[in-house]
Amino acid sequence: MRIDATKCIGCGRCRAFCIMQAIDFARPGKGRVVRCVVNEDECVDCGICYRSKVCPTDALFQPETEYPRSIRGTFSNPTAIHKETKVPGRGTEEMKTNDVTNRYKRGFAGMAAEMGRPGIGSRLRDAEKVFMALAPLGVEFEPQNPLTTLLEDKTTGKMRPEVLDEKVLSCIVEMIVPIDRITEIYETLDRVAKEIDTVFSIDLVCRTNEDLSVPTLEIMDKAGYWRSINGKTNIGLGKLEVKGAKK
Repeated sequence: MRIDATKCIGCGRCRAFCIMQAIDFARPGKGRVVRCVVNEDECVDCGICYRSKVCPTDALFQPETEYPRSIRGTFSNPTAIHKETKVPGRGTEEMKTNDVTNRYKRGFAGMAAEMGRPGIGSRLRDAEKVFMALAPLGVEFEPQNPLTTLLEDKTTGKMRPEVLDEKVLSCIVEMIVPIDRITEIYETLDRVAKEIDTVFSIDLVCRTNEDLSVPTLEIMDKAGYWRSINGKTNIGLGKLEVKGAKK
């Protein structure tokens, strides 16, 4: 995002709409008019300040960006769609629609490492640290996740070098693991979390047992791991599609 200095009147209304605190007043010399400026290195191109229409002179504008800078907007702007996966947002719809998509079958769990949040964001080099910690374990990275498409080598977890310094609002590494490997994967994520320079959280998704007990909770409790009480049970209203069935 940028600000047209010829239009800006320095009112500062846009600053409250910047979730990364990347907009500030310029520090002009004596006698010069105050203007607002965008710290483009910290800006994640989410477009919130622009879409808010808060600027009285329409000084905010979104310039055309090229790769790898363009990655910022597709991860941070919820209205943008990743050209590789055709899915908007930072991850996939798999985790919230599992009762319809049947992505995570019984005996398996979906795990994810989330990095970044409004106010802090995340550099993609943090995501690479997670990928490189998990790759030697042979986990199955979600192919429809936009981060996975940025991998240069799935066997080592190395990402394309040109994207590492790009900053996004948040991003998610998603994977599928057998239920009996949850503890191993969790411990690996717990170790790498200490190397991550942003907010870091772990997601764990699975199907309930026939008696409605949750196998992943049993594993976490047995291992003595802390878990948030803010869990979710997704009850979908979609129609389960079976390959080969008539629509």
